[in-house]
Amino acid sequence: MKARLAALLLAATAAAPAHADAVRDAVANDMPSLMTLYRELHAAPELSMQEVKTAARLAAEVKKLGFDVTTGVGKTGVVAVMKNGPGPVLLVRADMDGLPVVEQTGLPFASKVRATSLAGVESGVMHACGHDTHTTAWVAAARRLAAMKNQWSGTLVMIAQPGEEIGVGAKAMLDDGLYTRFPKPTHAVAFHDSAGLPAGTIGYAVGPALANVDSVDISVPGVGGHGAYPHTTKDPIVLAARIVTALQTLVSREANPQDPAVVTVGSFHAGAKHNIISDEAKLLLTVRSYTDETRKLLLDGIRRIARGEAIAAGMPENRMPVVTVREGEYTPATFNTEKLTADTAALFTQRFGEARVRKVAAVMGGEDFSRFHLADKSIESLIFWVGGVPQAQWDKAAGDPAKLPSLHSPFWAPDAERTISTAAEAMVAAALGVLKKS
Repeated sequence: MKARLAALLLAATAAAPAHADAVRDAVANDMPSLMTLYRELHAAPELSMQEVKTAARLAAEVKKLGFDVTTGVGKTGVVAVMKNGPGPVLLVRADMDGLPVVEQTGLPFASKVRATSLAGVESGVMHACGHDTHTTAWVAAARRLAAMKNQWSGTLVMIAQPGEEIGVGAKAMLDDGLYTRFPKPTHAVAFHDSAGLPAGTIGYAVGPALANVDSVDISVPGVGGHGAYPHTTKDPIVLAARIVTALQTLVSREANPQDPAVVTVGSFHAGAKHNIISDEAKLLLTVRSYTDETRKLLLDGIRRIARGEAIAAGMPENRMPVVTVREGEYTPATFNTEKLTADTAALFTQRFGEARVRKVAAVMGGEDFSRFHLADKSIESLIFWVGGVPQAQWDKAAGDPAKLPSLHSPFWAPDAERTISTAAEAMVAAALGVLKKS
Protein backbone atom coordinates (compact mmCIF):
# COMPACT_ATOMS: atom_id res chain seq x y z
CA MET A 1 0.00 0.00 0.00
CA LYS A 2 2.82 2.44 0.87
CA ALA A 3 4.56 1.73 -2.41
CA ARG A 4 1.32 2.31 -4.33
CA LEU A 5 0.69 5.57 -2.48
CA ALA A 6 4.23 6.76 -3.24
CA ALA A 7 3.75 5.96 -6.91
CA LEU A 8 0.46 7.89 -7.01
CA LEU A 9 2.05 10.90 -5.32
CA LEU A 10 4.93 10.81 -7.78
CA ALA A 11 2.53 10.68 -10.73
CA ALA A 12 0.45 13.54 -9.33
CA THR A 13 3.57 15.65 -8.83
CA ALA A 14 4.71 15.02 -12.40
CA ALA A 15 1.31 15.99 -13.81
CA ALA A 16 0.80 19.12 -11.72
CA PRO A 17 2.13 22.58 -12.52
CA ALA A 18 5.50 23.34 -10.99
CA HIS A 19 5.27 24.92 -7.55
CA ALA A 20 6.81 28.25 -6.63
CA ASP A 21 10.57 28.22 -6.95
CA ALA A 22 13.46 30.67 -6.73
CA VAL A 23 12.79 32.30 -10.09
CA ARG A 24 9.05 32.64 -9.51
CA ASP A 25 9.56 33.99 -6.00
CA ALA A 26 12.17 36.49 -7.16
CA VAL A 27 9.92 37.77 -9.97
CA ALA A 28 7.01 38.07 -7.54
CA ASN A 29 9.16 40.06 -5.10
CA ASP A 30 10.24 42.31 -7.98
CA MET A 31 6.72 43.00 -9.26
CA PRO A 32 6.09 46.26 -7.33
CA SER A 33 9.09 47.97 -8.94
CA LEU A 34 8.35 46.34 -12.31
CA MET A 35 4.77 47.62 -12.24
CA THR A 36 6.07 51.10 -11.48
CA LEU A 37 8.32 50.83 -14.53
CA TYR A 38 5.43 49.48 -16.62
CA ARG A 39 3.14 52.38 -15.72
CA GLU A 40 5.89 54.89 -16.53
CA LEU A 41 6.47 53.30 -19.94
CA HIS A 42 2.76 53.02 -20.64
CA ALA A 43 2.15 56.69 -19.86
CA ALA A 44 5.04 57.87 -22.05
CA PRO A 45 4.96 55.91 -25.34
CA GLU A 46 7.11 56.96 -28.28
CA LEU A 47 6.46 56.37 -31.98
CA SER A 48 8.58 54.11 -34.18
CA MET A 49 12.25 55.13 -34.55
CA GLN A 50 11.70 57.95 -32.02
CA GLU A 51 12.14 55.85 -28.85
CA VAL A 52 14.85 58.06 -27.33
CA LYS A 53 13.54 58.31 -23.76
CA THR A 54 12.40 54.69 -23.66
CA ALA A 55 15.81 53.51 -24.86
CA ALA A 56 17.60 55.64 -22.26
CA ARG A 57 15.37 54.27 -19.49
CA LEU A 58 15.98 50.66 -20.49
CA ALA A 59 19.70 51.19 -21.01
CA ALA A 60 20.01 52.59 -17.50
CA GLU A 61 18.18 49.59 -16.05
CA VAL A 62 20.48 46.98 -17.60
CA LYS A 63 23.67 48.98 -17.17
CA LYS A 64 23.36 48.90 -13.39
CA LEU A 65 23.05 45.09 -13.61
CA GLY A 66 26.56 44.81 -15.04
CA PHE A 67 25.75 44.54 -18.76
CA ASP A 68 28.03 46.19 -21.31
CA VAL A 69 25.51 48.58 -22.87
CA THR A 70 25.57 50.31 -26.26
CA THR A 71 22.87 52.76 -27.31
CA GLY A 72 21.97 54.24 -30.69
CA VAL A 73 22.21 50.93 -32.57
CA GLY A 74 19.93 51.19 -35.60
CA LYS A 75 19.13 54.78 -34.53
CA THR A 76 17.54 54.19 -31.11
CA GLY A 77 18.20 50.52 -30.36
CA VAL A 78 19.91 49.25 -27.21
CA VAL A 79 22.32 46.30 -27.08
CA ALA A 80 23.28 44.93 -23.65
CA VAL A 81 25.92 42.18 -23.53
CA MET A 82 26.86 39.96 -20.59
CA LYS A 83 29.63 37.43 -21.17
CA ASN A 84 29.66 34.59 -18.66
CA GLY A 85 32.07 31.95 -19.84
CA PRO A 86 31.96 29.56 -22.79
CA GLY A 87 28.73 28.47 -24.38
CA PRO A 88 25.95 29.57 -26.73
CA VAL A 89 25.13 33.18 -27.52
CA LEU A 90 21.49 33.99 -26.78
CA LEU A 91 19.76 37.06 -28.18
CA VAL A 92 16.74 38.18 -26.13
CA ARG A 93 14.68 40.86 -27.85
CA ALA A 94 11.98 43.31 -26.79
CA ASP A 95 10.44 45.96 -29.03
CA MET A 96 9.92 49.50 -27.71
CA ASP A 97 7.64 51.52 -29.99
CA GLY A 98 4.07 52.67 -29.49
CA LEU A 99 1.33 53.30 -32.04
CA PRO A 100 -0.42 56.41 -33.39
CA VAL A 101 -3.59 55.61 -31.42
CA VAL A 102 -5.55 57.79 -28.98
CA GLU A 103 -5.86 55.74 -25.81
CA GLN A 104 -9.38 55.06 -24.52
CA THR A 105 -8.73 52.51 -21.77
CA GLY A 106 -9.62 54.80 -18.89
CA LEU A 107 -6.57 53.64 -16.95
CA PRO A 108 -5.30 56.12 -14.34
CA PHE A 109 -1.90 56.06 -16.07
CA ALA A 110 -3.30 56.20 -19.62
CA SER A 111 -1.17 57.93 -22.24
CA LYS A 112 -1.96 61.54 -23.04
CA VAL A 113 1.04 61.84 -25.35
CA ARG A 114 0.73 63.36 -28.82
CA ALA A 115 3.51 63.19 -31.39
CA THR A 116 4.28 63.45 -35.08
CA SER A 117 5.32 60.34 -37.00
CA LEU A 118 8.20 60.15 -39.46
CA ALA A 119 5.54 60.48 -42.17
CA GLY A 120 4.54 63.85 -40.73
CA VAL A 121 1.18 62.77 -39.24
CA GLU A 122 0.36 64.19 -35.81
CA SER A 123 -1.73 62.00 -33.48
CA GLY A 124 -2.15 60.55 -30.05
CA VAL A 125 0.30 57.82 -29.06
CA MET A 126 -0.46 54.62 -27.14
CA HIS A 127 1.12 51.29 -26.31
CA ALA A 128 -1.80 49.61 -28.04
CA CYS A 129 0.27 46.55 -28.94
CA GLY A 130 1.65 45.92 -25.46
CA HIS A 131 5.28 46.70 -26.13
CA ASP A 132 5.42 48.21 -22.64
CA THR A 133 4.79 44.71 -21.25
CA HIS A 134 7.57 43.41 -23.52
CA THR A 135 10.16 45.91 -22.29
CA THR A 136 9.19 45.53 -18.64
CA ALA A 137 9.46 41.73 -18.82
CA TRP A 138 12.79 42.19 -20.62
CA VAL A 139 14.11 44.19 -17.67
CA ALA A 140 12.72 41.59 -15.26
CA ALA A 141 14.47 38.76 -17.13
CA ALA A 142 17.73 40.74 -17.23
CA ARG A 143 17.60 41.21 -13.46
CA ARG A 144 17.05 37.54 -12.81
CA LEU A 145 19.69 36.29 -15.25
CA ALA A 146 22.27 38.75 -13.93
CA ALA A 147 21.56 37.48 -10.41
CA MET A 148 21.85 33.83 -11.53
CA LYS A 149 25.18 33.90 -13.34
CA ASN A 150 26.32 30.85 -11.40
CA GLN A 151 23.56 28.82 -13.10
CA TRP A 152 24.38 29.48 -16.75
CA SER A 153 27.32 29.74 -19.10
CA GLY A 154 27.60 31.57 -22.40
CA THR A 155 26.84 35.07 -23.65
CA LEU A 156 23.61 36.99 -23.22
CA VAL A 157 22.81 39.68 -25.81
CA MET A 158 19.70 41.58 -24.78
CA ILE A 159 18.37 44.03 -27.34
CA ALA A 160 15.68 46.69 -27.07
CA GLN A 161 14.56 47.16 -30.66
CA PRO A 162 12.99 50.23 -32.26
CA GLY A 163 10.55 50.48 -35.13
CA GLU A 164 8.80 47.11 -35.03
CA GLU A 165 5.43 48.65 -35.84
CA ILE A 166 6.67 49.96 -39.17
CA GLY A 167 8.79 46.89 -39.89
CA VAL A 168 12.17 48.62 -40.09
CA GLY A 169 13.78 48.36 -36.66
CA ALA A 170 15.28 44.87 -36.82
CA LYS A 171 16.79 45.57 -40.23
CA ALA A 172 18.14 48.90 -38.98
CA MET A 173 19.94 47.18 -36.10
CA LEU A 174 21.32 44.44 -38.37
CA ASP A 175 22.47 47.03 -40.91
CA ASP A 176 24.19 48.89 -38.07
CA GLY A 177 26.35 45.87 -37.29
CA LEU A 178 24.34 43.91 -34.73
CA TYR A 179 26.00 40.67 -35.84
CA THR A 180 29.47 42.14 -36.42
CA ARG A 181 29.93 44.70 -33.65
CA PHE A 182 28.47 42.39 -31.00
CA PRO A 183 28.53 38.63 -30.34
CA LYS A 184 26.58 36.85 -33.06
CA PRO A 185 23.75 34.76 -31.61
CA THR A 186 23.32 31.05 -31.90
CA HIS A 187 19.78 31.37 -30.54
CA ALA A 188 17.16 34.16 -30.53
CA VAL A 189 14.08 34.41 -28.31
CA ALA A 190 11.25 36.92 -27.94
CA PHE A 191 7.65 37.02 -26.76
CA HIS A 192 4.55 38.99 -27.69
CA ASP A 193 1.53 39.68 -25.53
CA SER A 194 -1.69 38.21 -26.92
CA ALA A 195 -5.24 39.52 -27.08
CA GLY A 196 -6.40 36.01 -27.96
CA LEU A 197 -5.32 34.16 -24.82
CA PRO A 198 -6.26 34.59 -21.16
CA ALA A 199 -3.67 36.36 -19.04
CA GLY A 200 -0.79 34.15 -17.99
CA THR A 201 -1.32 31.51 -20.69
CA ILE A 202 1.57 30.75 -23.03
CA GLY A 203 1.05 29.96 -26.70
CA TYR A 204 3.58 28.77 -29.27
CA ALA A 205 3.56 27.73 -32.92
CA VAL A 206 5.97 25.35 -34.64
CA GLY A 207 7.34 26.49 -38.00
CA PRO A 208 5.57 29.55 -39.45
CA ALA A 209 4.34 31.75 -36.61
CA LEU A 210 3.61 35.08 -38.31
CA ALA A 211 3.22 36.09 -41.93
CA ASN A 212 5.01 37.84 -44.75
CA VAL A 213 3.60 41.37 -44.84
CA ASP A 214 3.61 43.42 -48.04
CA SER A 215 2.16 46.89 -48.59
CA VAL A 216 1.08 47.48 -52.18
CA ASP A 217 -0.11 50.69 -53.84
CA ILE A 218 -2.12 50.67 -57.08
CA SER A 219 -2.56 53.89 -59.01
CA VAL A 220 -5.43 53.45 -61.48
CA PRO A 221 -5.48 56.14 -64.18
CA GLY A 222 -8.59 57.19 -66.04
CA VAL A 223 -9.88 59.90 -68.32
CA GLY A 224 -11.82 62.40 -66.27
CA GLY A 225 -14.85 64.42 -67.22
CA HIS A 226 -18.44 65.37 -66.41
CA GLY A 227 -20.49 62.82 -64.53
CA ALA A 228 -23.40 63.47 -66.88
CA TYR A 229 -21.38 62.39 -69.91
CA PRO A 230 -19.61 59.15 -68.86
CA HIS A 231 -19.27 58.04 -72.49
CA THR A 232 -16.63 60.75 -72.96
CA THR A 233 -14.52 59.44 -70.08
CA LYS A 234 -12.71 56.36 -68.82
CA ASP A 235 -13.99 56.02 -65.26
CA PRO A 236 -11.14 54.96 -62.91
CA ILE A 237 -13.58 54.21 -60.09
CA VAL A 238 -15.35 51.55 -62.10
CA LEU A 239 -12.01 50.12 -63.24
CA ALA A 240 -10.60 50.15 -59.70
CA ALA A 241 -13.76 48.47 -58.40
CA ARG A 242 -13.33 45.71 -60.98
CA ILE A 243 -9.71 45.29 -59.86
CA VAL A 244 -10.79 45.03 -56.21
CA THR A 245 -13.33 42.34 -57.08
CA ALA A 246 -10.92 40.36 -59.27
CA LEU A 247 -8.21 40.44 -56.62
CA GLN A 248 -10.37 38.23 -54.42
CA THR A 249 -9.86 35.36 -56.87
CA LEU A 250 -6.15 35.27 -56.06
CA VAL A 251 -6.98 33.68 -52.72
CA SER A 252 -10.19 31.87 -53.65
CA ARG A 253 -9.09 30.42 -57.02
CA GLU A 254 -5.33 30.68 -57.49
CA ALA A 255 -3.63 30.08 -54.15
CA ASN A 256 -3.45 26.50 -52.91
CA PRO A 257 -6.18 26.15 -50.24
CA GLN A 258 -3.55 24.52 -48.01
CA ASP A 259 -1.38 27.66 -48.15
CA PRO A 260 -2.97 30.55 -46.23
CA ALA A 261 -3.06 33.90 -48.03
CA VAL A 262 -4.72 37.30 -47.57
CA VAL A 263 -5.23 40.19 -50.00
CA THR A 264 -7.03 43.10 -48.35
CA VAL A 265 -7.78 46.47 -49.94
CA GLY A 266 -7.59 48.80 -46.97
CA SER A 267 -8.05 52.10 -48.79
CA PHE A 268 -9.90 53.23 -51.94
CA HIS A 269 -9.58 56.93 -52.78
CA ALA A 270 -10.96 58.66 -55.86
CA GLY A 271 -12.86 61.77 -56.84
CA ALA A 272 -13.84 64.96 -55.04
CA LYS A 273 -17.38 65.88 -56.19
CA HIS A 274 -20.71 64.24 -57.06
CA ASN A 275 -20.74 65.10 -60.72
CA ILE A 276 -17.08 64.80 -61.67
CA ILE A 277 -15.52 61.61 -62.97
CA SER A 278 -11.99 61.62 -61.61
CA ASP A 279 -8.89 60.93 -63.66
CA GLU A 280 -7.35 58.65 -61.02
CA ALA A 281 -8.19 56.17 -58.27
CA LYS A 282 -5.75 54.92 -55.64
CA LEU A 283 -5.85 51.57 -53.84
CA LEU A 284 -3.77 50.59 -50.80
CA LEU A 285 -3.41 46.87 -50.10
CA THR A 286 -1.97 44.64 -47.41
CA VAL A 287 -0.86 41.22 -48.65
CA ARG A 288 -0.11 38.32 -46.30
CA SER A 289 1.42 34.89 -46.83
CA TYR A 290 3.75 32.41 -45.14
CA THR A 291 5.98 31.19 -47.97
CA ASP A 292 8.07 32.88 -50.64
CA GLU A 293 6.17 30.94 -53.31
CA THR A 294 2.75 32.16 -52.16
CA ARG A 295 4.05 35.70 -51.77
CA LYS A 296 5.29 35.69 -55.38
CA LEU A 297 2.01 34.25 -56.64
CA LEU A 298 0.03 37.04 -54.92
CA LEU A 299 2.28 39.93 -55.97
CA ASP A 300 2.54 38.70 -59.58
CA GLY A 301 -1.22 38.17 -59.63
CA ILE A 302 -1.92 41.71 -58.43
CA ARG A 303 0.15 43.13 -61.27
CA ARG A 304 -1.50 40.84 -63.83
CA ILE A 305 -5.05 41.57 -62.68
CA ALA A 306 -4.54 45.34 -62.58
CA ARG A 307 -3.20 45.32 -66.13
CA GLY A 308 -5.75 42.82 -67.41
CA GLU A 309 -8.75 44.74 -66.09
CA ALA A 310 -7.38 47.95 -67.60
CA ILE A 311 -7.05 46.27 -71.00
CA ALA A 312 -10.61 44.94 -70.66
CA ALA A 313 -11.80 48.48 -69.90
CA GLY A 314 -10.20 49.77 -73.10
CA MET A 315 -7.40 51.75 -71.47
CA PRO A 316 -4.53 52.61 -73.85
CA GLU A 317 -1.11 51.10 -73.24
CA ASN A 318 0.27 54.38 -71.91
CA ARG A 319 -2.50 54.55 -69.25
CA MET A 320 -2.01 51.21 -67.52
CA PRO A 321 -2.32 51.00 -63.69
CA VAL A 322 0.93 51.36 -61.75
CA VAL A 323 1.49 48.72 -59.07
CA THR A 324 4.09 49.61 -56.44
CA VAL A 325 5.26 47.05 -53.88
CA ARG A 326 6.72 48.96 -50.93
CA GLU A 327 9.81 46.80 -50.44
CA GLY A 328 11.09 49.08 -47.68
CA GLU A 329 8.04 48.20 -45.59
CA TYR A 330 8.18 44.46 -46.27
CA THR A 331 8.26 42.22 -43.20
CA PRO A 332 9.25 38.60 -43.86
CA ALA A 333 7.43 35.68 -42.25
CA THR A 334 8.53 34.66 -38.77
CA PHE A 335 9.66 31.06 -38.42
CA ASN A 336 10.05 29.15 -35.16
CA THR A 337 12.79 26.55 -35.56
CA GLU A 338 11.81 23.06 -34.57
CA LYS A 339 14.39 22.11 -31.93
CA LEU A 340 14.39 25.33 -29.93
CA THR A 341 10.60 25.47 -30.04
CA ALA A 342 10.17 21.86 -28.91
CA ASP A 343 12.78 22.13 -26.16
CA THR A 344 11.41 25.41 -24.84
CA ALA A 345 7.78 24.28 -25.00
CA ALA A 346 8.72 21.26 -22.90
CA LEU A 347 10.40 23.53 -20.33
CA PHE A 348 7.32 25.76 -20.24
CA THR A 349 4.98 22.80 -19.75
CA GLN A 350 7.15 21.45 -16.95
CA ARG A 351 7.23 24.84 -15.23
CA PHE A 352 3.70 26.16 -15.78
CA GLY A 353 1.68 22.98 -16.31
CA GLU A 354 -0.24 21.79 -19.35
CA ALA A 355 -3.25 23.99 -18.61
CA ARG A 356 -1.19 27.16 -19.13
CA VAL A 357 0.86 26.12 -22.18
CA ARG A 358 -0.74 25.40 -25.53
CA LYS A 359 0.24 24.98 -29.15
CA VAL A 360 -1.54 27.60 -31.26
CA ALA A 361 -2.04 28.26 -34.95
CA ALA A 362 0.12 30.69 -36.88
CA VAL A 363 -1.39 34.14 -37.38
CA MET A 364 -1.46 36.56 -40.31
CA GLY A 365 0.05 39.38 -38.28
CA GLY A 366 3.62 40.40 -39.01
CA GLU A 367 6.74 40.67 -36.84
CA ASP A 368 10.19 41.83 -37.90
CA PHE A 369 11.73 39.56 -35.26
CA SER A 370 11.89 37.24 -38.28
CA ARG A 371 14.93 39.11 -39.59
CA PHE A 372 17.21 37.96 -36.79
CA HIS A 373 16.85 34.36 -37.98
CA LEU A 374 16.75 35.13 -41.69
CA ALA A 375 20.04 37.03 -41.47
CA ASP A 376 21.62 33.63 -40.69
CA LYS A 377 19.34 30.60 -40.83
CA SER A 378 21.70 28.61 -38.61
CA ILE A 379 20.35 30.67 -35.69
CA GLU A 380 17.71 28.81 -33.68
CA SER A 381 14.71 31.13 -33.23
CA LEU A 382 11.48 31.28 -31.21
CA ILE A 383 8.82 33.88 -30.58
CA PHE A 384 6.00 32.85 -28.27
CA TRP A 385 2.78 34.44 -27.02
CA VAL A 386 1.82 35.35 -23.46
CA GLY A 387 -1.89 35.93 -22.95
CA GLY A 388 -2.92 39.34 -21.69
CA VAL A 389 -6.72 39.21 -21.54
CA PRO A 390 -7.94 39.74 -17.96
CA GLN A 391 -9.61 36.54 -16.77
CA ALA A 392 -12.95 38.23 -15.99
CA GLN A 393 -13.10 39.64 -19.55
CA TRP A 394 -12.14 36.28 -21.00
CA ASP A 395 -14.87 34.50 -19.04
CA LYS A 396 -17.50 37.12 -19.96
CA ALA A 397 -16.63 36.70 -23.65
CA ALA A 398 -16.63 32.91 -23.26
CA GLY A 399 -13.15 32.83 -24.73
CA ASP A 400 -14.21 34.45 -28.02
CA PRO A 401 -11.46 36.92 -29.05
CA ALA A 402 -13.88 38.58 -31.50
CA LYS A 403 -15.77 39.93 -28.47
CA LEU A 404 -12.63 41.43 -26.91
CA PRO A 405 -10.39 44.42 -27.72
CA SER A 406 -7.65 43.36 -30.11
CA LEU A 407 -4.05 44.41 -30.30
CA HIS A 408 -3.85 47.92 -31.81
CA SER A 409 -7.24 48.76 -30.27
CA PRO A 410 -7.51 52.00 -28.25
CA PHE A 411 -9.20 49.86 -25.58
CA TRP A 412 -6.44 47.22 -25.23
CA ALA A 413 -5.56 47.03 -21.53
CA PRO A 414 -3.88 43.73 -20.67
CA ASP A 415 -3.65 42.28 -17.20
CA ALA A 416 -0.15 43.71 -17.05
CA GLU A 417 0.94 42.14 -13.78
CA ARG A 418 -0.02 38.62 -14.86
CA THR A 419 1.40 39.11 -18.36
CA ILE A 420 4.72 40.54 -17.19
CA SER A 421 5.28 38.02 -14.40
CA THR A 422 4.51 35.07 -16.70
CA ALA A 423 6.65 36.45 -19.53
CA ALA A 424 9.58 37.21 -17.24
CA GLU A 425 9.55 33.73 -15.74
CA ALA A 426 9.18 32.16 -19.19
CA MET A 427 12.04 34.21 -20.65
CA VAL A 428 14.32 33.19 -17.80
CA ALA A 429 13.35 29.55 -18.24
CA ALA A 430 13.99 29.76 -21.99
CA ALA A 431 17.35 31.44 -21.44
CA LEU A 432 18.48 28.87 -18.88
CA GLY A 433 17.39 26.14 -21.27
CA VAL A 434 19.75 27.51 -23.94
CA LEU A 435 22.61 28.57 -21.65
CA LYS A 436 22.56 25.64 -19.23
CA LYS A 437 25.97 24.60 -18.00
CA SER A 438 27.43 21.44 -19.46
